[in-house]
Amino acid sequence: MSPRTGRPKVANPKRNDLKVRMDDETLEQLDAYCQANSLTRAEAIRQGIKLLLTKK
Repeated sequence: MSPRTGRPKVANPKRNDLKVRMDDETLEQLDAYCQANSLTRAEAIRQGIKLLLTKK
């Protein structure tokens, strides 16, 4: 029998999809930040949300 193929299992799968609308200026700033820090848009947004939740 052949081994299973496909994506490997991860500890915390990202199952939820979110759509966000933003203006051109904000998107340009996000893209510049992502390029400077070698991040994807999704990872930068996740980090931003975590930063907001840790500040009280």
